[in-house]
Amino acid sequence: MKRYIALLLFVALLSVKPTLSAQFDRYQWDTISTKNLPSGRHENGFVAYKGKFYLIGGRGIHPVNVYDPNTNAWETKKKTPFEMHHFQAVVHDSIIYIVGGMTGRYPKEKPLTHIWCYYPENDLWKKGAEIPKERRRGSAGATVYNDKIFLVGGIKLGHTSGTTNLFDCYDLKTKTWKTLTDAPHIRDHFSAVVAKNKLYCVGGRNTSVHNPTKFSAFFGATVPQVDYYDFEKQTWYTMEHDLAIPSAAGAIVLLHEQLVYFGGESNQKLAHNQTQSLDLLTGRWAVHHNMITGRHGTNAVVHNGAIYTAAGSGTRGGGKLTSLEIFSIR
Repeated sequence: MKRYIALLLFVALLSVKPTLSAQFDRYQWDTISTKNLPSGRHENGFVAYKGKFYLIGGRGIHPVNVYDPNTNAWETKKKTPFEMHHFQAVVHDSIIYIVGGMTGRYPKEKPLTHIWCYYPENDLWKKGAEIPKERRRGSAGATVYNDKIFLVGGIKLGHTSGTTNLFDCYDLKTKTWKTLTDAPHIRDHFSAVVAKNKLYCVGGRNTSVHNPTKFSAFFGATVPQVDYYDFEKQTWYTMEHDLAIPSAAGAIVLLHEQLVYFGGESNQKLAHNQTQSLDLLTGRWAVHHNMITGRHGTNAVVHNGAIYTAAGSGTRGGGKLTSLEIFSIR
């Protein structure tokens, strides 16, 4: 009997799969030496469209830069119509949408009044639908799900006041806005991501936090809690385990059924370079290889099983990186 039980245990051990996060132990970051460089910027969008990567917006007025992984070169397109920054760009059909962003200079940047649309096929900008006045904010998380843009969190007045937990959706078919249930935690300077019919809010901070002697106290007011919205149940939840190393303005993607979050900003001088993954089956975080250059204020794309990120700032506050990094299996 003992031998039989031991055999069963041995077979069971053989059938146990390694945790999903262990997949990333084989991944490492490398800097890609591209044939040319994009316009340096931060607080910009970075999205993929038809196999190419679009670096768009950011503080100042910049051209749209397009990276082709097949040629390893950047191409320069039209500039934004005006300064637009602090947004998470999203793609639907043949349009890149800018929603939930800001314009103007620190610290009283104003939220965008309209959605802005960029047409990659025509290198064309157009003003989209107006955002309801009472729902306008910047540095919000934005995602697309079932032909709708979902906008969560953000701050109403630049880096001064109005960090929110607002939640809205814009129906791209009916061209209408709908107010949804507020998220559990207020946060800004973060990105949202959809995985398995759920919208996740990871990272961010409360930029409304100030004190009389240190206006920039908000750098340390990071939000460690991870909130998610279940589209089927139409309900918000907060995960049991917090983000292992909290930061704001980090990048996030979905890869191998896990959320991969990296970079970001806090009260330390340099931008974060840590890479963290959330196993959606266990709800636990793991930490992996560091980035070559820590950065915040940009995002990332997944292409052929690898993660790419570009631009952003390498230090707390402003900066203009031009480098492109890849997180892949060596």
